[in-house]
Amino acid sequence: MNPSRVDSLIDLTYGLLIALAVGLILLAEGPIGLAFGIGVLVSYIVHVVWKMARFDPDWMTTTVKETVQETVDETVGETVEQQVDETVKETVGETVEATVDEAVGESVEATVDEAVGETVEKSVEAAVDETVEKKVGETVERSVEETVEEKAEQKVEETVEEKVDETVEEKVDEAVEEKVDEKTEDEEASST
Repeated sequence: MNPSRVDSLIDLTYGLLIALAVGLILLAEGPIGLAFGIGVLVSYIVHVVWKMARFDPDWMTTTVKETVQETVDETVGETVEQQVDETVKETVGETVEATVDEAVGESVEATVDEAVGETVEKSVEAAVDETVEKKVGETVERSVEETVEEKAEQKVEETVEEKVDETVEEKVDEAVEEKVDEKTEDEEASST
């Protein structure tokens, strides 16, 4: 006998059994038709699996492999993305804070010391107390603003990425205002 004829006859027989099962389910009221129909469908599924394994032995492993690959890709992708996001946020936050504190603190302190020192010396030698107070206030404010803005922008642009620009500007402004107020008060206190 030819194997393809046997397969065709088996398929035809299963088709007739399925039709008979549907007929029994519709005509026979009760569990007999339903049980026969379920039995035929289960045996047909077993037959299809057997046939697929015979003609294409790799179909089951290929299907399982594809399913596992998709699941692994999704799970690993999501997990890695979450870990990277958390790590980047923590690292960038800590690095930006440390860098801004260090860079701005040093720059502001050095610039304010230099600018205030020179201005105070020149003004004290040349004018009276009233003139000294006016000149120091104006000169310190102009010099500090220009110098601090230039230094802070250079340091911040070198060390901070685009995502943290707003944070850096806030910290620089706060640090500059505090240092300028402290230095100005110190210089005014020491000059009087």
